[in-house]
Amino acid sequence: MATTVLNSVRSAAKNWWISPIIGALYIFAGFWVFRTPLASYISLSIIFSVLIFVSGIMEIAFAISNRKEIPGWGWYLTGGILDLIIGILLISNPVMTMAILPYFVGFWLLFRGIMAIGVSIQSSTLGMPNWGWLLASGIATLIFAFLVLANPLFGGLSIVYMTAFAFIFMGVFRIFLGFDLKKIHKAIK
Repeated sequence: MATTVLNSVRSAAKNWWISPIIGALYIFAGFWVFRTPLASYISLSIIFSVLIFVSGIMEIAFAISNRKEIPGWGWYLTGGILDLIIGILLISNPVMTMAILPYFVGFWLLFRGIMAIGVSIQSSTLGMPNWGWLLASGIATLIFAFLVLANPLFGGLSIVYMTAFAFIFMGVFRIFLGFDLKKIHKAIK
């Protein structure tokens, strides 16, 4: 079991740079939403759709490139396919997306928060130094997901700000994860 997890981390480490790129996209989206709160609700549907779509493509590429080395690569592939499908649905129906955006955002963040917590727990078993930050980012993402789902009709601004915070926390998680994977990559070499 430990050998399988170690091989999984070694494989992920060779593509460590993908995680910080995804994280930077999330953080950029979060600050953009903060900067333009009134226009963000309308624009958020477009930005969110594209972000989910691109994230799905990158996650699928990561899973496929590591399918022989990562025993649980199917989970990464599943997450990528889910993001890709949601991104396509959101892009193809912008009016509907604005009407149900809080639900899409909430459930997507819920899925990503749970996945982040799982990765942090796996990282702790490997003794990675920043696993606590990964866990905190995953929990924060879950909290924001629950807030968005609990108050979908509360108003555009509250959803905009909660979404911005969630994007930033998810971005921080992906960046910390990427740099932990980079350390592992250097140690392997």
